[in-house]
Amino acid sequence: MNISVAQFEPKDGDKAYNLSVIKKLAEKAKSKGADLISFHEMSITAYTFTKDLSLEEITNLAEEVPNGKSTQELIAISKELDIPILAGLVEIFDGKIYNTYICVTGEGLIAKYRKIHPFISKYMSAGDKYCVFDLLGWKCGILICYDNNVIENVRATSLLGAELIFAPHVTGCTPSAMPHRDYVADKYWRNREDDPVSLRMEFDGPKGRRWLMRWLPARAYDNGVYYAFTNPIGYDGEHLKNGNSMIIDPYGEVLSEIKSFENDITISKITKDKIQLSGGWRYKNARKPELYKDIIGKDHKSETTPVWMKEKNNRD
Repeated sequence: MNISVAQFEPKDGDKAYNLSVIKKLAEKAKSKGADLISFHEMSITAYTFTKDLSLEEITNLAEEVPNGKSTQELIAISKELDIPILAGLVEIFDGKIYNTYICVTGEGLIAKYRKIHPFISKYMSAGDKYCVFDLLGWKCGILICYDNNVIENVRATSLLGAELIFAPHVTGCTPSAMPHRDYVADKYWRNREDDPVSLRMEFDGPKGRRWLMRWLPARAYDNGVYYAFTNPIGYDGEHLKNGNSMIIDPYGEVLSEIKSFENDITISKITKDKIQLSGGWRYKNARKPELYKDIIGKDHKSETTPVWMKEKNNRD
């Protein structure tokens, strides 16, 4: 299967614009032979700006799935271009707000996943189930951003049968306890055409790609799965994001990656023969859950607030 991942700079709350970019990049992917295309977390609505929205404002931004206008528009795009599309939005269901990621084809909604570890808005509820579904002959899973940092989520999704995990993100270039993690200064972005090297060094250093490479390939390798990582490029809200959308194989190798500062895609062919040859596949079969099932299942209070949001909360 030829899978495509995308990156683009969204506009806050401008669903019509963001869907227009999604359509253009889906057209590009289809023209280059991709069998599907995946976009980043809350790509239809944008993400970071929702941290400052009131309950009324985020409720007005949210839509039902699949009956809402944005999901129906995404289905229409998928039908017109004859390519499955995966994208994210804010969902409202039974009075609750969710960070939701969906997969559609021209036939309708194929899969829906709600982020298990949301934190961008205090009004968002947590999802409570994993998602594994069939797409083009593959077993696929979805984990949104922070969900991928909790290794148990990836293992659970792979044990449910996922061969390919879609990992939509809005991440990177924010402060952390890890040395040299921080925001990227606006001057680098504004000067990207005259001095692309300086911006690339910022994006590919510990603030962005180097941090990703500490853990992202390990998720694929340890679980013997393909990973489709997506991330915006440029500004999402007031935060610069480094893009680096990439496709990783079950050996933890990067098959292809977007290094452009523009709205763009990359495509890789994935094959099932790698999965059962991978170390992660063997390690899963070598497990002895009787030794640790009670340890892993022990009661625990979840804390997901990132450093940069704690700093903001302290200032407020």
